[in-house]
Amino acid sequence: MARIVVYCQPGAKQTQLVGLHDGKPKIQLKAPPVDGAANQALIGFLAGLCGVPKSAVTIELGSSGRTKRVNVDGLTDDRLRALLALPPS
Repeated sequence: MARIVVYCQPGAKQTQLVGLHDGKPKIQLKAPPVDGAANQALIGFLAGLCGVPKSAVTIELGSSGRTKRVNVDGLTDDRLRALLALPPS
């Protein structure tokens, strides 16, 4: 299982990875931060990016904040970092 901390910006024009924010991947989410819509959009985006089912992506910490710790089953940390275009740790 891979684990990563990401920074999310809900309510954006489109859902996309836009670079880094304080050293964390910054993901803009089209969904608003209402009723868990942004969290579901993040899960769907990461699942699509990583080629895993949505059920393999879970938000471990930060479900109500912008900074979130996310787990992705079926990937290594190095593979997830490569998919997010981050340097190896």
